Amino acid sequence: MMERKQIGLAVVGSGRIGTLRAKLASTHPAVNFIAVSDTNPDAAKKLAGAVGAQVFSTSNDEIISRPEVTAVIVSTSEGEHLAPVLKAIELGKAVLVEKPIALNVADADRIIAAAKKFNANLRVGYSRRFKDRYLIAKEQIIQGRIGKVIGGAARVFNSRSQALAMMKRNPEATPVVDALTYYVDLMNWLLEGNAPVEVYARGQTGVLKAAGHDVDDVNWSIVTYADGAVVNLGVSYALPEKYPALGHAARVEVLGTEGVMILDDDHTDQLMYSEKGVPHVYLPDHNVNMVFLSSGTPGDWALGDFWGPIANETRAWLDHLATGKACVHATAQDARCNLEVTLAIQLAAASGKTVKLPLAG
Repeated sequence: MMERKQIGLAVVGSGRIGTLRAKLASTHPAVNFIAVSDTNPDAAKKLAGAVGAQVFSTSNDEIISRPEVTAVIVSTSEGEHLAPVLKAIELGKAVLVEKPIALNVADADRIIAAAKKFNANLRVGYSRRFKDRYLIAKEQIIQGRIGKVIGGAARVFNSRSQALAMMKRNPEATPVVDALTYYVDLMNWLLEGNAPVEVYARGQTGVLKAAGHDVDDVNWSIVTYADGAVVNLGVSYALPEKYPALGHAARVEVLGTEGVMILDDDHTDQLMYSEKGVPHVYLPDHNVNMVFLSSGTPGDWALGDFWGPIANETRAWLDHLATGKACVHATAQDARCNLEVTLAIQLAAASGKTVKLPLAG
């Protein structure tokens, strides 16, 4: 029998994902204390009531510093990760921070340096790793069933509604940095131990620029790895406002010397039309009539419980803390690599030039 440890949890950020992770944690048998924070006191109070938290605050430092807290989930906006992550690391608390680890390499390097100095248990939330089809794909590679991975492709589509909401929250959280990063991570994970070394990319502007954001509607890139493997990565978050996906519509392909995997993650096989409309998982007051069921990126509520990648990821992290069981969450170094690939894609598309990796901090 594994020794079970109790977990005192601080959830920093009471938005959509912070709320979801807090609700999942509140039913975990190892969690015996929850504190939540948000700059919006009403949001913090509401979440505290929903999960039975013992403490809520508008101060991140206050809840992170609580002596009962042993672990911290940082679910703030993408540009606000640095301060709470550093605070938790310095106090010796385990950390799960949402992707991307930061919006620039310098901040990522500050976090990595602090984690090394304090020997921190720091993980980054790349929930695609915890979707069943990708876990199973990783297992096939580990078992050597497709031989050496020599190439692959991944592309993700979403509606302009989500792109505009994402960049309104943080203009630097572009579709490449904030969404394609999931598939950069996925490919880096599937090619684990084989570092990306070069990026070539092209993009095209359109509706997003017309809406006031100087970003591409579509980006396509070629990422070359140290042993010569090549991966094609693409993203478009400019599909029509009422596009039926409630999150990612994706396709992933992995090519090996002895086999191939084709992973269709578009959800076009799960179609529903509702006269009443279906709420969007990320966008309040945004209903669509035609939907691809189970396309919500975090997962779905069904029969009183939450199922899917975010649930799997959160519970696996809590299991890891409670029992010491190994986990497959991205490390800070993994996240830094993912960040620099996405930044390099944007730089290559803007400059028309090939970009070498790693990027300087």
